[in-house]
Amino acid sequence: MKKVSSVEDYIEKNKHWQKELELLRDIILKTELNESIKWGAPVYDLSGKNVVGLGAFKQHFGVWFFNGVFLKDEHNLLVNAQEGKTKALRQMRFESFGHINENAVLAYVKEAIENQKAGKEIKPQRNTKKVVIPEELKSALNKNTKLNEAFNGLTPSKQREYCEHIQTAKREATKLSRLEKITPMILEGKGLHDKYKNC
Repeated sequence: MKKVSSVEDYIEKNKHWQKELELLRDIILKTELNESIKWGAPVYDLSGKNVVGLGAFKQHFGVWFFNGVFLKDEHNLLVNAQEGKTKALRQMRFESFGHINENAVLAYVKEAIENQKAGKEIKPQRNTKKVVIPEELKSALNKNTKLNEAFNGLTPSKQREYCEHIQTAKREATKLSRLEKITPMILEGKGLHDKYKNC
């Protein structure tokens, strides 16, 4: 899949939400935020601190507020995409062009900017859990020096993703099948979810 190199690319890639994304982009660009592409999507920052981003999916599109937990949300427009997991991030989701209230979006973005200037942010907590390697993977690493070196070269979070991927399988056959599928990815130095992050 072609890597997104500009906001125009991203909007072009999401043709079914093109005019909607262009409108949201125009609203955000009325502010002092800087525009860039991060994680394959448009992100808007203030002095290097991420404030908002744009996202497009099959059923909806919207604005991500990186520290949206601090927004007053007077119009009750924000959702937490992963209750119990996401602490700071909030989304403003839309399902059609007609659902976009331009004044409300601009007001929320301006409030998010003010919150950022005031230093209101939840710093992401680093996962310091030790990586527990499942027996199936441990055995494969012991037998294959190249695989072992490649695995040790991965970041702890990527190592953890692979370990959890194998551990969460209930059947032994599934664990071995998963191990077979991830082996070439580990050898290439890729993370389990890299293909989704760079779309």
